[in-house]
Amino acid sequence: MAATSLGPAYHRLWLATALSNLGDGIRMAALPLLAAVMSSDPVVVAGVAVAGQSPWLIFGLFAGAIVDRYDQRRLTVLVDVARVLLLLVLVVALASGVAGVALVYAVAFACGVGETLRDTATATLLPPLVSDADLDRANGGLVNAEVAGNELVGPPLGGYLFGVALVLPFAVNGSALALAAALVFSLPNVFAHKAASSFTSKRQIAADTRAGLRWLARHRRLRTLVVLGALFALMDSVWFPIFVLYVDQILGLPAWAYGGLLGVGAVGGLAGGYLAARLTRSIGSTAVLTSCLMCAAAGQLMLGLTTSASVAAAGLVMTSGAFGVWAVAARTLRQRLTPPELLGRISSASMTIVMGAAPLGALAGGFIAVGWGLTAPILTGVPVLAVSALVCHLTFRERDELG
Repeated sequence: MAATSLGPAYHRLWLATALSNLGDGIRMAALPLLAAVMSSDPVVVAGVAVAGQSPWLIFGLFAGAIVDRYDQRRLTVLVDVARVLLLLVLVVALASGVAGVALVYAVAFACGVGETLRDTATATLLPPLVSDADLDRANGGLVNAEVAGNELVGPPLGGYLFGVALVLPFAVNGSALALAAALVFSLPNVFAHKAASSFTSKRQIAADTRAGLRWLARHRRLRTLVVLGALFALMDSVWFPIFVLYVDQILGLPAWAYGGLLGVGAVGGLAGGYLAARLTRSIGSTAVLTSCLMCAAAGQLMLGLTTSASVAAAGLVMTSGAFGVWAVAARTLRQRLTPPELLGRISSASMTIVMGAAPLGALAGGFIAVGWGLTAPILTGVPVLAVSALVCHLTFRERDELG
């Protein structure tokens, strides 16, 4: 049976998500390049990434409380408009020749703060726009739009645009965000219960955040889902930062092959996002979530034991595909299990924990590689993911929430 349309409102949200994430990918590639033009100090250049990613760790949990108190549609539009204005300031400063590293850091940090709010709000915008039965399919489209924009299309496009003109990637980023804001503003007003809100103090935001975390801690399935998602991200980030060395020293491939293998992995992730809804409807959420962890363990085992490029590519497809399926299935389950008034806080808690796991994994992976070799970080995840799969099966087998 052919899939029915998800409706014009969903398609506008999908296009807004695609444009916003494309702009994010362009900016994430162009800002370090801009910093490198201004300074040859590696610490200064690396600091751009720190400035852009740190808002998740600082404000991520509180973003959910803000989203739960305000109209998500209006908040998303305001965030995108604010980021457009920030990028406009950067473009004008570059054109005038007065831009410095401090401004680059400020733009990276402020856009990162906006990203925490927007990504959290987007996770809460979807459920009112589609039927519950279509949540998995709708999430699959949004996840693929995020992956394609942030990882597959945005970064290389940002590098190319920067090579044409310094201001071009930031102008394109701003234009994409402006279009995204207009599309979100055009969504139907199904968030009226949050439209009117008075000034909220820091104390109220903190209290709301604590209340959301207490609710999450008491919910066994959601608590387990968040912990398993963090472990999944942690085990992925343990080996990914040293993958470039793995390609050179273990596989013995030239430098260009690194980008090719990353592209293969990205395609695997997109395929996983596309197939997630069909898999969940065919075998149920418990089997899908458990299989994702087992497939990731098998893929990392292949990567850790081979010196063959073709086997490594197959392992990458398996791990990335599993991650893509997990992203859709876990997000859908979280939306179904969480009351609407708490969805922002639970979503932001999950995303913040995952974002926090990434730098910890990268740091641990470096030490493991120094002590035990380049394949050790890859193989470290195999037993952890296998045990996680067992925990997942035991936790969710009682009732298939997505079945």
